[in-house]
Amino acid sequence: MKKAISVEAAIELIPNGASLMIGGFMGIGSPHRMIDALVAAGTSNLTIIANDTGKPNYGIGKLISTGQVKHVIASHIGLNPETQAKMFSKDITVDLVPQGNLAERIRAAGFGLGGVLVQTGIGTLVEEGKRVINIDGEDWLLELPIFADFALIHAHQADYLGNLAYQLTATNFNPVMAMAAKVVLCEANEIVPIGMISPNDVITPGAIVTELISMPHKHH
Repeated sequence: MKKAISVEAAIELIPNGASLMIGGFMGIGSPHRMIDALVAAGTSNLTIIANDTGKPNYGIGKLISTGQVKHVIASHIGLNPETQAKMFSKDITVDLVPQGNLAERIRAAGFGLGGVLVQTGIGTLVEEGKRVINIDGEDWLLELPIFADFALIHAHQADYLGNLAYQLTATNFNPVMAMAAKVVLCEANEIVPIGMISPNDVITPGAIVTELISMPHKHH
């Protein structure tokens, strides 16, 4: 059994300078309570690994706005002009990684692979500084795994063993990120008794979830 901890206690585990994988796709399936708690805590010098940086003052964009992020690894920043401005002013460094490559590099970290061979990005800026491997006359890029200190993920349901089930497109990057970080912090829409989630629906097993975030107190 896991005892759910407060979102503040979970965020206290994260030191300045940590690398964080944060689930979500334009904020859908992002752990918004943890993002708000990170903003409140002022944790700084962060490396954020995510699909995108949300929008100004929304999702991961909140951490960009407050200046808590020094480095971003993402597949696009197009909807957040603040990230772009901070990249041009060199306040933030940004590695842009094609979306499929990003997902596969995170998966490679979680599944113990030495890297993945892809063709996306060959002949573009993506290729710079990377090994090109020729297989049967075709060139492939070697993309290396991406690990993180922490994964901040969102699930639809969790039980008190930490087993997680996701819902529809909000699944996105959350399950692969849960595999690729040393510490996995999860906030769920609801925490249900053990047995309520069918084993068939468990995508992330409780064994790899470090901490569950307790449900917010409802104000009557």
